[in-house]
Amino acid sequence: MAGLELLYSTVVSNITCPQDVVVCFVHWEIVRSGHKCLGSGDQPQQNDKKSELLPPGWNDSKELYTLRYQSKNDKSHLLLKAITADSTLIFYIMESATERVSDLTVNVSDYVDADNLQEFDRVFKNTEELAKKVQSGLLLPDSSVKGESSKKAEKRPSNDPPPDRDPLLIPPRNPYTSRQPRWPDPLAPFAAGGADLDPLSGRPGGMLMDPLRSGFPRSGFDPSAGIPGRLPPGAVPPGARFDPFGPVGQNRPGPDPDHMPPPGYDDMFM
Repeated sequence: MAGLELLYSTVVSNITCPQDVVVCFVHWEIVRSGHKCLGSGDQPQQNDKKSELLPPGWNDSKELYTLRYQSKNDKSHLLLKAITADSTLIFYIMESATERVSDLTVNVSDYVDADNLQEFDRVFKNTEELAKKVQSGLLLPDSSVKGESSKKAEKRPSNDPPPDRDPLLIPPRNPYTSRQPRWPDPLAPFAAGGADLDPLSGRPGGMLMDPLRSGFPRSGFDPSAGIPGRLPPGAVPPGARFDPFGPVGQNRPGPDPDHMPPPGYDDMFM
């Protein structure tokens, strides 16, 4: 990896444990993403200056590593912390402006040969795998100035509608398609009111509950032709919604509850 060997040669005399090696590697990946190190510790110092090198005292504590970074365009500030937990290192990185945090857990023995800490060509193992983990799991998408993660973020499709599209515009109808609703009417009289909810769909049923248009098979009855003894022809305009006020036809379909008077009907006190 270009540049990592030169970095390692500057700190090899201070490396005393495998955790130092992993922190050095993660530091170089952050530098490759377009940042430079300002110094160690949580708070800015007067002598802070951008550098690709690790600052003095960066590994004084083997339990907690803290480093600060700034992008080349000064728009991104990162705070990196690495906590030692048994044989693993837990990395946390926070972008100061957005306070977004990402983390990564690394098993140190998978990537460092503890018996060869002073030899660069033998100390690292599986560097490509570790680099992918750092780039995908630790570096925030917009914290990389020139990395692949920022390019992917720019190409991510947006769910927002195009600016020249009116969301309230009714799409034009296709005259070659039938005026069937986009969903079938249920075969029940409770479908009444569908046309009021979607008046442009051609769906039957409105404020007036019309059993003839509720989805049941029609009997062929046309109210515009009139009802003998009840409505003259033309009383109901063709195609109009019709709310029948009584049973259709000459004869009632069942027993008439009024065809026999109740007992004691002549009783004035009834």
